Amino acid sequence: MAYKMIQVGTGGFGSRWCSTFLPPNIEDGLIEVVAAVDVNPDALLNAQKHLGLRADQCYIDIKKAFAENKADFCTVVVPPGLHEQVVDLALAHNMHILSEKPIADTLAASIRIANKVKQAGKKMAVTMSHRFDQDKTTLREEIRSGRHGTLDYLICRFTCDCRLYGSWGASFRHEIADTLMIEGAVHHLDILADLTGAKCDTIYAQTWNPKWGEYGGDSQGMVQMYMENSTRAFYEGAKTNAVGLNGWSNEYIRAECEKGTLIMSHREIELFPYKSGYKKEGEGERVPLLQQRKWSHAWLIEKFVHWLDG
Repeated sequence: MAYKMIQVGTGGFGSRWCSTFLPPNIEDGLIEVVAAVDVNPDALLNAQKHLGLRADQCYIDIKKAFAENKADFCTVVVPPGLHEQVVDLALAHNMHILSEKPIADTLAASIRIANKVKQAGKKMAVTMSHRFDQDKTTLREEIRSGRHGTLDYLICRFTCDCRLYGSWGASFRHEIADTLMIEGAVHHLDILADLTGAKCDTIYAQTWNPKWGEYGGDSQGMVQMYMENSTRAFYEGAKTNAVGLNGWSNEYIRAECEKGTLIMSHREIELFPYKSGYKKEGEGERVPLLQQRKWSHAWLIEKFVHWLDG
């Protein structure tokens, strides 16, 4: 039986859920979308167009949507400051939760949500989609294969020209505090720890917003991480640079290993074995990307359903 779900948020990135992430899992018989919610009536057209929902299955009032539609779980694809409200309502209606990152906009709210979900005995997952992206998954398999020896350290670059208001998609990203950390680095720091295979023991970050960045919070940052297995990582994140070198999903990650250097950039990976001499990027050995039908959010939704199965 397909799990019944309610899609909360169908505009902005929620439109991608409707058009790209949910349909493969509907086709596989894993989920059935019984309702959709968005405060913008125009955004609900995405649910009608891509998910085949009727107009009476689309709501601007989330309380009414949850009251009128019995579902096994809901998604949370709304700004971080609203996550806790949706979680509270979902738990009140005995639903599991699949939420966009981050858990919430503050540490205190994140802790409250974790405690509420645990006390309710429900399951909640957060879409750390970089862990399930094709290029990052391939890089992780290469690092953990043992073919390149011990991992020493990682470097990650995420640099963009999104300094003007509205250029980073939804306007809330230009208004909230710590926007780089909450909306960008949450994925990058997570994938760095994942690639090392260990939890982060010590982390030090400096963030700021240059005078030409049209943000209410810090849009630039540099982070050093030291892991429990003694590997290290450095992160450069920037939303207000003059040029975008490695933007969203096209990040640069360099893995320095005992027997070789692996470079992932713009969704391609190359290997420079030890004793390759001095080389420049593009002169390494191409590493073929892993192949499968689903990646990123689509794969995550499938895995979430299997988790609900036990």
